[in-house]
Amino acid sequence: MEVPLVLPFATFIVIFLLSSGAITAEGEATAVLEEAVLTLDAGNFSEVVAKHEFIVVEFYAPWCGHCKELAPEYEKAASVLRKGAPPVVLAKVDAYDESNKELKDKYKVNAYPAIKIIRNGGSDVSTYGGPRDADGIVEYLKKQVGPASLELRSAGDADRSIDDKGVVLVGVFPEFAGMEYENFMAVAGKMRTDYDFFHTFDASILPRGDKAIKGPLLRLFKPFDELFVDSQDFDKDAIKKFIEVSGFPTVLLFDANPTNHKFLERYYTTPSAKAMLFLHFSDDIVESFKSEMHEAARQLSGNNISFLIGDVSAADRAFQYFGLKESDLPLLLVIASTGKYLNPTMEPDQLIPWMKQYIYGNLTPYVKSEPIPKVNDQPVKVVVADNIDDVVFNSGKNVLLEFYAPWCGHCRKLAPILEEVAVLFQDDEDVVIAKMDGTANDIPSDFEVEGYPNLYFIPSNGGDLLSYEGDRTAQEIINFINKNREPKAGASAAVEEVTQTSAVGEEVTSSSSSSSASVKDEL
Repeated sequence: MEVPLVLPFATFIVIFLLSSGAITAEGEATAVLEEAVLTLDAGNFSEVVAKHEFIVVEFYAPWCGHCKELAPEYEKAASVLRKGAPPVVLAKVDAYDESNKELKDKYKVNAYPAIKIIRNGGSDVSTYGGPRDADGIVEYLKKQVGPASLELRSAGDADRSIDDKGVVLVGVFPEFAGMEYENFMAVAGKMRTDYDFFHTFDASILPRGDKAIKGPLLRLFKPFDELFVDSQDFDKDAIKKFIEVSGFPTVLLFDANPTNHKFLERYYTTPSAKAMLFLHFSDDIVESFKSEMHEAARQLSGNNISFLIGDVSAADRAFQYFGLKESDLPLLLVIASTGKYLNPTMEPDQLIPWMKQYIYGNLTPYVKSEPIPKVNDQPVKVVVADNIDDVVFNSGKNVLLEFYAPWCGHCRKLAPILEEVAVLFQDDEDVVIAKMDGTANDIPSDFEVEGYPNLYFIPSNGGDLLSYEGDRTAQEIINFINKNREPKAGASAAVEEVTQTSAVGEEVTSSSSSSSASVKDEL
């Protein structure tokens, strides 16, 4: 079973980031603050955006739980920011409305809520990367308004601006002019949503590094690894690469510190093998593990491996997503193109030798699977990783397979609909309705599952897999099966008519916004 090196972006962002924000909705304030956020649609969007040098737009869906949690915080922030100097406008678009589909596609909205920072009348668009509570939104956006880089004039300025909360870039220049300065400011304008930029004449005011240097020099400060790095290459692409490489931790910490959370997107979307160590940071042995992970990253730096240490108390959703057991802690998990590899209840001194065995190809891939059910006689058959070949791929039958998660509300709503379909097909020997718990079993790479529930049809002749993109009603699912089943025989009369059942709502959208689109609901 092949495992993708680039793990699903939407899955991790929704599971790990949206759920980690400190959102405390103040429902009583919503009615008062409702008009603080502008409501945009396809009819007025371009006109409104063109009038503003800086505007923030939330793309939401009315049924989205995360959007509902964000709404009062977003409204509260809007009421504060619109009174600022300069005022900042916050707006929202119902991206689930079919009339706004072009806007949703233009701004690449693949999950809700999606917040975009739009500058210069629409010519410059970046993704909001700040907190989800009102105070955090206000603080973050105030930094985004005005110059992309601020001047540091004293040691006090530097001490207040350069702290241990994130990556900070400081350009040291003999004069605020010339190619180096202009390129620095251009890159600052493009990357300001993720990093703080400053510039100064005087390196002596900076807390670390050579204080006598006159520049041009770019100094990157960071709260990890070697704490600061210098560069004197002011080509725009070189500046960008320097920031991305030097500003990323050698070993990423997945803990309660929100500063580290913004690195998760890049970690999980980088095409590399993922080595993830999970343990309790309260354990006495944690420092030994951190030291060994850093040494492993140093020794194995040429093997395209990204390293992460996760505190289970903060990264519990990640831990659950991979189907790991707390009894196996400390646990090292490697996800690579050749499979998944697991080393449970390990000691620090076992880490590097085990990683070398992985590199040498001496480890057997781990396949996560629930036990094969001893009795599988219900209308909806249970599929696990260890029997998917027998029940699905080699069964010689037409199989409709649902991937679900036990905690998924939309899956629970879909369950009686699939049960109804399965009962109506139970006398048809050529059709199987089945389900697999995607959180407890490894899903073959044949399927692209980025959310739950997710339905696939596997024809009996071994043809192409078909993702179900229709409405979630019994009648629509039956019609889909009859249309695509092999051989092309009509279904029994018992499945030709059924009362329509209401479709199930979604939580994360695909590229289409219609109600019949292929939708990845809950993650």
